[in-house]
Amino acid sequence: MPGERVYDTPTHAVAESGVVLLDGPDGLAISLTPAAARASAAAMIAAADAAEAQGGSTGDQLPS
Repeated sequence: MPGERVYDTPTHAVAESGVVLLDGPDGLAISLTPAAARASAAAMIAAADAAEAQGGSTGDQLPS
């Protein structure tokens, strides 16, 4: 993924009509079932913990 933009803006999540809607940077828009949203949230937390342990990234670009 070198050259891809790294965002520091969190994704916004809302529940509507029994589904979870995500709205994020650069046009990200996705609808998830509650189970898929929970699994995605857990995976994102684990990945965020791992990224912080690796030193994180504070710039606009991923480390090369």
